[in-house]
Amino acid sequence: MSDISDQLKSALADTHVIERELIGGGMSRVFLARDVALGRRVVIKVLPPELAQAVSTDRFRREIMLSAALQHPNIVPVLSAGQVDGLPYFIMPFIEGESLRARLARGPLSVREVVGILKDLARALSYAHGRGIIHRDIKPDNALLSGGATVVTDFGVAKAISVARHRQDTLDPQLSRRSITHVGTSLGTPA
Repeated sequence: MSDISDQLKSALADTHVIERELIGGGMSRVFLARDVALGRRVVIKVLPPELAQAVSTDRFRREIMLSAALQHPNIVPVLSAGQVDGLPYFIMPFIEGESLRARLARGPLSVREVVGILKDLARALSYAHGRGIIHRDIKPDNALLSGGATVVTDFGVAKAISVARHRQDTLDPQLSRRSITHVGTSLGTPA
């Protein structure tokens, strides 16, 4: 089987030009691409075959559905989604700027910067929580700084808590009615 980047290039050739793979991504592979029709840079996040066997594709599909349901200025939106050779992927805008981790590595932040970042993070997480979604992996790598604002990304281990309370969800009923996380399973970034 060819590499997932080759599969993406082939499957999305009419709509996107894959430029390069980005570092990071945890349980997925992340590619920088150009949207041909709109001339903008986007990020394509795909579950690689080697992880699809060990990690439930249901979890990745849930990330897509949870992320797509969140429309807030401080949350990176989902633009579209699909499958390539049975592997789910989704497309998000490329955020110009840097992660909070990269910014912290350059030196200390002022009190004003910290307050602004925390306000934006609190707004994003409050919005998600208000819709019954808990991020579960908030960390400096998942907070992106761009144009004076902070946006949250990577809802990969998010949990729809409202499902457990109400047994109703506007997401895919097949994904929302059964738990993917089992007792003793560790999620997120331990560090």
